[in-house]
Amino acid sequence: MSEPRPADQHQRDALRGRLEVWLERQRQILLEEATGTFQTALSRLHPDEALLAELACESAPPAPVTDPSLAEKRLAAALDLVEGATNQGDLLRRLLEALAPLAPRCAIYILRQGQPSLYSHRGFEEKAAPKGSGVAPTPDLEELLQGRTPSLRHRSPGYTALVSLLSDFEAADLAIFPLRHRRKTVALLLVDSDLLPRLPHPELVRALVLATSALLASLAAGKDEEAKAEAVPPPPVPPPVQHTPASPKPPPSTSLDAQTRAAAERLARVLAEDLELYFPAQIAQARAQGNLYGLLRAELDRSRATFVERFGEDVEINYRIFTNILIHQLCNDDANRLGPVPWA
Repeated sequence: MSEPRPADQHQRDALRGRLEVWLERQRQILLEEATGTFQTALSRLHPDEALLAELACESAPPAPVTDPSLAEKRLAAALDLVEGATNQGDLLRRLLEALAPLAPRCAIYILRQGQPSLYSHRGFEEKAAPKGSGVAPTPDLEELLQGRTPSLRHRSPGYTALVSLLSDFEAADLAIFPLRHRRKTVALLLVDSDLLPRLPHPELVRALVLATSALLASLAAGKDEEAKAEAVPPPPVPPPVQHTPASPKPPPSTSLDAQTRAAAERLARVLAEDLELYFPAQIAQARAQGNLYGLLRAELDRSRATFVERFGEDVEINYRIFTNILIHQLCNDDANRLGPVPWA
């Protein structure tokens, strides 16, 4: 076999070179296409909602495991605490204290003219709104206030409105319960889980709320009995040596209509209870040291104006229903503790 000629070898080398160049170009094209396809696929690699929910569930801290007997002991201690209340303001303060082992955060809102107003709270930031701050009832809160639903157990406009007075952080789990008296909502209790995924004992909180509502009725009934006892004329006593402007005056010769008197006494008791709820420190000071009017001048004048607007100035001047109930409920039946007032 003859050796290839130099010209044939040169031709084969040229063809091989062109083929290698072509192959390298194709390899580069394929590599670029593969890289582009891989990067495009990576850009579409996002976890779906189901996977995110599963990961969140797996990563959430486990709910605290509670001993049923321990929960029963906590409820029993809470009931013992609220049952020792001596008045409605004391009852609400004890309720917040009793909720400490049952809910991380809690707040009470008193109903004033149909609007929830902040009364007290525990577990929220110190930058919370001042006492008495109110919120306009949302539709879901209206359902609760009107008794058309027993509670709110989910995040809603009502929860957002109430908690906004206390914190910028909304918890994952919550409950809002009404406190009722004579089938009317008089206050709302909000509890939430704070940083926990769930409320530890919502059913125990509801039981405590029902017990508190029953105690509200019991305390109110006790006041009604005291008011009836007041209607019995006391035995005559010697006149006091020192005259005080707040001393009760004898009623006029003409008697007041029984129905009107009952309604007037009922409104006066409500006004006095509102003062007792919102200003417990000042009332406690007045009971100990006197001069209730000096401590709550604007509030007492405003409450009396509400009474007079309803029943007239003559009724209060002649029968002193509002003044006498103030002395009885807020001054421990001591007229001197009311202090000098312009309208007594």
